[in-house]
Amino acid sequence: MTGVKRKKNSVVWRKINSFHCADIKQWCLRRLPILEWAPCYNLKENLIPDTVSGIMLAVQQVTQGLAFAILSSVHPVFGLYGSLFPAIIYAIFGMGRHVATGTFALTSLISANAVERLVPQASQNFTTYSNSGVLGLSDFEMQRIGVAAAVSFLGGIIQIAMFVLQLGSATFLLTEPVISAMTTGAATHVVTSQVKYLLGMKMPYISGPLGFFYIYAYVFENIKSVQLEALLLSLLSIVVLVLVKELNEQFKRKIKVVLPVDLVLIIAASFACYCANMEYTYGLDVVGHIPDGIPSPRAPPMNILSEVVTEAFGVALVGYVASLALAQGSAKKFKYSVDDNQEFLAHGLSNVIPSFFFCIPSAAAMGRTAGLYSTGSKTQVACLISCILVLIVIYAVGPLLYWLPMCVLASIIVVGLKGMLIQFRDLKKYWNVDKIDWSIWVSTYIFTICFAANVGLLFGVVCTIAVVIVRFPRAKTLSLKNMKELEYKVKTEVEGENLQQVKIITINNPLVFLNAKKFHADLMNTIQKDNANNQSPDDINKHEQNMLLNLTSNGTCNGETPQPYPNEKYSVILDCTGLTFFDYTGVSTLVQACTDCRNQNVDFLLANCTASLKKAVQYCGHLESDKHIFFESVSAAIGAIHLNKNLSKFSDHSEV
Repeated sequence: MTGVKRKKNSVVWRKINSFHCADIKQWCLRRLPILEWAPCYNLKENLIPDTVSGIMLAVQQVTQGLAFAILSSVHPVFGLYGSLFPAIIYAIFGMGRHVATGTFALTSLISANAVERLVPQASQNFTTYSNSGVLGLSDFEMQRIGVAAAVSFLGGIIQIAMFVLQLGSATFLLTEPVISAMTTGAATHVVTSQVKYLLGMKMPYISGPLGFFYIYAYVFENIKSVQLEALLLSLLSIVVLVLVKELNEQFKRKIKVVLPVDLVLIIAASFACYCANMEYTYGLDVVGHIPDGIPSPRAPPMNILSEVVTEAFGVALVGYVASLALAQGSAKKFKYSVDDNQEFLAHGLSNVIPSFFFCIPSAAAMGRTAGLYSTGSKTQVACLISCILVLIVIYAVGPLLYWLPMCVLASIIVVGLKGMLIQFRDLKKYWNVDKIDWSIWVSTYIFTICFAANVGLLFGVVCTIAVVIVRFPRAKTLSLKNMKELEYKVKTEVEGENLQQVKIITINNPLVFLNAKKFHADLMNTIQKDNANNQSPDDINKHEQNMLLNLTSNGTCNGETPQPYPNEKYSVILDCTGLTFFDYTGVSTLVQACTDCRNQNVDFLLANCTASLKKAVQYCGHLESDKHIFFESVSAAIGAIHLNKNLSKFSDHSEV
C-alpha cells in the first residue's frame, strides 16, 4: 500500500512539475486574445484602415451613446462612458476582430424598465443643473444611473457564471430564425420608443405587456399635440441620412473615405438650433448640459440587485445572443474562429467592470459592426482608436452638444436600425425553405413586440425545442446503402442453390429517447418487407406443405417449431457511422432489435461502432460472446458472412 501511495504521489508531483511556462502562456493566449493578434499587428497594412474605421466608429459611438443613454432613462453623459470602457475591455478579452462593443439599443431598453420602476420619472429634465451630485448632476440622476449600473453588474455576473459553466455549447438552440425575429422585434420596440422625440410629443413612460400598442394608441389619441417643427426636422434628417448612406454604399469602391453624414448632421443641427434659439423659440427638446470629465469609480448599489434580476437576465441573454451572432458573422466573413464560451467571459467583464464607472449595459451593435465592415477595419485597433476620440469628446467636446435637438438624435437612431429592420426580407427565404421556420420567425416576432425581447427569445427557443421533439421521432431513421453489396447473394451447392441476402442499412440520426421507437419500427418493417418480397409464391406453397406434413407426422411432442423459410438466409449489417450519440433508451432499443432479429433467424451485425457504443451495447444487452456482432467496417462484416457460410458448408459435408 505504501508503494502504491508513493507512486500516486509521484504521478501528481510530475503533473505539477509539467505545468511550465508554456502552459501558462497557452492559457493567457486563450483567455486574452489580444496577446495573440497584437504582437503580429502590421502597422503598414492595417494602421491606416483601422484609423479611418476608428474615426467613423467614434462618430457612431458618440451619437448612439447619447441616444441609448436616453433610451435607458439616464443622463446622456453616461452613454459616453458606456461607449468607452466596454469597448476597451472587449478589445482585450473578445475574439471578434470586427465587433464594435458599446451601448446597445436592446439592453438599454431592458434596463430602462428597471430604472423607471425603481426610480420613477420626477419633475427633472436633462437641462437641470445642480451641484448636489457627482459631475454637477442631481441626486435623482445618480439614483437612476445607479439602477442601470446594477443591471449591468448583475447581467455581467450572470454571463461570467455561464462562462464558468461552459454554457456556450448550448447556443445551438439559438437558431437563425429565432435570432432574426428577436432582433427585428426589439428594433421595432426601439423605433417605437423614439416616436415621441420624432414627433416632439410629451409622453409618459409606457412599458409592460402590450406596451407597444399602448404607445401608438396614446400617439393617435394626442395627435394634435404633435410639434410640427420637430416632425419636419425629423423627416429632413431621415431623408438626408438615408440618401447619403445609400450613396456611400453605392460608391464605396470608388471613394476611399465615406462621408461621415452622422457627424455632419450633428454639427449642422446643433449650429442651426443655437443660431435660431430653437429650444425657446419653437420649444424643441435638446440634449442639454453634458458635463466634462470622468468621475471616480463607485460600486453599483448592491442592495437593489435582488430587484433587478429579471432585467439582468434579459441583458445577459439578449446582449450575448445579439453580440455572438455578429462575432460569428464576422469570423465567417474574414476566416477566423470565435469561441462561444470566451465571448461569455468577454461580454461579462465588459458589463461588470464598466458598471463601476457609471456605465449602462453594453453589447455589440449591428450598425457599428457594419460600419467597421464598410470602412475596411482590420482589427480591434479601430475600436481602441475610437475610444481615444470618445475620450476627447468626454473631456473637451461634450459641452458643445448642448444644442443637439432630440429629434435629430432620434432620427440617427432610427436610420441606424435599418440593418435590423430589413430582416423582414428573410421571411421570403424561410417560406421557400421551411415553412416551420417561417412560423417560428413570425410567432417569435409577435411575442417580442407584444411583451419584450427576452420573452420573445425564450418563446423562440421553446418553439425550436418543441419542433425538434415533434419532428425528431418522425424523421427517417434508416436508409439502405446505395452500393453494390446491397443485394449480395452467396451461392452454395448443398441440395441445390441456397441464397443468402445481405441488407446494409445505415443510421441517419442519433439514437435517443426521441426516435428510439421509430428506429425499431423502421428496422423491423424493412426486414419483414424484404423477407416477404424475396419469397416466390411456389416456394411459399412448397414450404407450407412441408410444414403441414411435418406437423401431421411428428406432432409437437418434441417441442420444436419449424423455422420459417429454411432455404432463405438473411443478414442485416447496421452501419453506425451516423450514430453520433445515444442514450440508455436508444441502446436498449438497439439490443432489442438484435434479439428480435435472432428470433427471426436473421443475422444482425454492427459496423463502424465507436468504443463507447460497443461498451454500452455489451453492458446493456449481455449479448452472448460466442457470436461476434461488432465489425470495424461494412466490408469486414461481409467478409465474416462469407467465412461463416463456408464454415457452415464444410461442417455439413463433414457430418455427411
